[in-house]
Amino acid sequence: MARKQSDYLAALLSDEAESPSPAPVSETPEDSEAERAPSAPSPAPPRAERVRGATLLGRETALARLASGEVRQVTQLLLDPARVRIWRGNARLYQHLTEENCRELIDSIIAEGGQKVPAVVRRVEGDPDHDYEVIAGTRRHFSISWLRAHSYPDMMFVAQVAQLDDEAAFRLADLENRARKDVTDLERARNYAEALGTHYGSHLTRMAERLKLSKGWLSKMIKVAGIPDDIIDAFPSPGDVQLKPAYPLAQALDDHAAATVIHAEAARLATTQRERRAAGAPAIPAAEILKRLLDAPRVAVSQPKEEPFTWTTRYGRPALTVQSVNRQGVTIRFHAGSGADMETLSQALRDTLEHLERQGLGLQQ
Repeated sequence: MARKQSDYLAALLSDEAESPSPAPVSETPEDSEAERAPSAPSPAPPRAERVRGATLLGRETALARLASGEVRQVTQLLLDPARVRIWRGNARLYQHLTEENCRELIDSIIAEGGQKVPAVVRRVEGDPDHDYEVIAGTRRHFSISWLRAHSYPDMMFVAQVAQLDDEAAFRLADLENRARKDVTDLERARNYAEALGTHYGSHLTRMAERLKLSKGWLSKMIKVAGIPDDIIDAFPSPGDVQLKPAYPLAQALDDHAAATVIHAEAARLATTQRERRAAGAPAIPAAEILKRLLDAPRVAVSQPKEEPFTWTTRYGRPALTVQSVNRQGVTIRFHAGSGADMETLSQALRDTLEHLERQGLGLQQ
């Protein structure tokens, strides 16, 4: 189980290890090291010297981590959230955050008179609109931004500024996200899939070792990350796509014939889900969606082959027939001698494409 962010960062903050008060200090980026340096300690009695010795030992551990390049410097600031952007390497999708799913955190910040747990940010260069980016603390950033726009204009975003490279930033963000129930399996899976190529050269073993994760478990996460969005749309929400039940679905998509049927079934289910939402009806549960998708290839084999769709004129003559539908496209035959003019054939084509779309077999599949 991952440690809390505050515990994790405590070992990285050398100055704060000796500070008697955890209260945040508002600083500006222009503050010099001399202005932030603590005053010289006064002489201490022998017992205090022993305590200080233990503290220095802890500082040696922290300094060793700093020397490793994981975190080289940490500074705590009070920031305007508008000047802080979200790091794209974080698993949490900022656009999915709302007042509703952040309500508990918003109420907590109001009750405590401000944000008590600092976020982790790093400085950015070359961006005229932002000075920092959030590595860990996306929900805190959203909540403070929301409060500033809703009757709390003086609320400040509390953040610890750390110097991190991208790989270390990813590991820190991942460490925090493991303890967050509101980060979905799909968000984490896709975040891992992107990081695998970006930070670890597509070497799964190296990534698993750096994150201290099981290689087998990580492999399953990467597999689930590959489930296409049109299949995800069939579920009530992306958050309902959980690792263990979704892994067999990801495996089934490796079979080309099965994948074609699953995509078609997903398109039909996604249409049904949209209709239910529009009517205010409950969505089809994720467990049932998963079962239908996994059963689709078997059901398709057991059903008799459907006759090809044929569009006939008002005189009963075939004008157009769908010969095949697959991932490469739709093959249509126009019949000679149907007596249909160009306008009628154009209508026949439109009707046919609409029919295929309703069946989940259109060109948009």
